[in-house]
Amino acid sequence: MERRLIKPTTPQNPDIQGEGNYDAGRRYDKAARKFAKSGKVKGAAQAARPDSAEEAAELERAEQEGKSHSNGDETR
Repeated sequence: MERRLIKPTTPQNPDIQGEGNYDAGRRYDKAARKFAKSGKVKGAAQAARPDSAEEAAELERAEQEGKSHSNGDETR
């Protein structure tokens, strides 16, 4: 069996991110902070509300299904 070694991210090898893409994480964090400070959060939350009781029930069922597969850690 052939074994390949994964080199850590270095200036000479910037494409390998290992267990996470740190550059993408930083871009996401920056964009999320910018959005939070933009004043558009309340409007986006209102726009994301379910359109009907049926849709709300469907979302609740989906959430419960997802939680049933988790390890029970609800720290987020």
